Amino acid sequence: MYNDNGDDMNIVDIINKKRENQMLSYDELAYVIDGYMSDDIKDYQVSSLLMAICLNEMTSDEINNLTSIMLKSGDTFDLSFIKGTKVDKHSTGGVGDKTTLVVAPLASSCGLIIPKMSGRGLGHTGGTIDKLESIKGFNVNLSNDEFLTQLNEIGLAITTSSLNIVPADKKLYALRDVTGTVASLPLIASSIMSKKLAINADKIVLDVKMGNGALIKTKDEAIELAKIMINIGNNFGKETIALITNMNYPLGNSIGNGLEVREAIEILKGKGDNDFKQLCLALASYMVSIGKNIDIEQARKEVEINLDNGNAYNKFISMVNHQHGDINKIDISDKTLNYKVQMNGYINGIDTFALGKYVMSLGAGRETKEDIIDYGVGIVLQHKKGDYVKEGDILATVYVRDENISLEALNNIFIIEEEQKELEPIIYGVVK
Repeated sequence: MYNDNGDDMNIVDIINKKRENQMLSYDELAYVIDGYMSDDIKDYQVSSLLMAICLNEMTSDEINNLTSIMLKSGDTFDLSFIKGTKVDKHSTGGVGDKTTLVVAPLASSCGLIIPKMSGRGLGHTGGTIDKLESIKGFNVNLSNDEFLTQLNEIGLAITTSSLNIVPADKKLYALRDVTGTVASLPLIASSIMSKKLAINADKIVLDVKMGNGALIKTKDEAIELAKIMINIGNNFGKETIALITNMNYPLGNSIGNGLEVREAIEILKGKGDNDFKQLCLALASYMVSIGKNIDIEQARKEVEINLDNGNAYNKFISMVNHQHGDINKIDISDKTLNYKVQMNGYINGIDTFALGKYVMSLGAGRETKEDIIDYGVGIVLQHKKGDYVKEGDILATVYVRDENISLEALNNIFIIEEEQKELEPIIYGVVK
């Protein structure tokens, strides 16, 4: 393969080119990805290129080309034989983020087809697949045929990624994870969107989280990431919109796999935490709006009707039944400890990242992909940000296997002060 000057390509020349902040061509990026997948180009060489990308970023053309190359590294789904509009939803991840468990059946109950491939959790953020595996018997490993058949029958399926869906991204992400190159907006965007495009839904709604519990810390960064992903989606002919949402405090009251499934069910039954409910309604409404080409107010009414009349909950139960789960058997530990408030005041802050790490330390999350998790442990917050609490009040119930677990680490997670501070919104805005 040759470069723009007609010379043989060389990985060192490509690294140097990016280090000097020059644009890489499609052929140069393909040379790197193909060579890395065939092991002709080594980890240390690709990590050097990734660092150069982190420092100098990428143009829109480079990002679109990288996404296309990664997409072509594996299989894609053909959903054309399934009648109806296919809409996918993706969250960039956070603490207590169980929105897919509510939003997917809610949008599907409004007549959309929801093909969802989700991942497992790593680090302080949980994964949808881990949550579903807390339901006894639930099959998260649908074959391609099973996935497509279920979509055709009930309009909803959630499964793990096929081993051959964007394999280049899997290999690149593993390298990024150990080389400090995860937090690059172009690399994040191409990673997410290559997987979304492989599913081949007609339209995509993104939940871009920002705050101390998210990968993206600032609103400006979140908006920039959203714009990059929307540009990718539109470039590939997929209408894409994004909501910028708050992860400066946990989503809902429960953090931990089985506990989050239980909370999602409460929302589907019309109960539960209002902030979490409002975010789910908003995400589902935008999915219905773009999926049916109707205005957001009309979509919101349709979504609320299907939540209130039980159709969304029934859709969730139908999915669980199709995937052989027993909804009456969710793994939740029966051993609990109560963490009590140590002073009077308002809860003005929650270190969401630290809270996610604490729940992970209980066994609910993974330090490495090989770790085995405990689906039944976690935390349920009895009070939220903005609440007034008194010394001795139960602030959180901790679900454990070992009742000798220390609660001391929670002392530094909750900020309690005499004066109440203004609450931040759960949704900062919509990017189209």
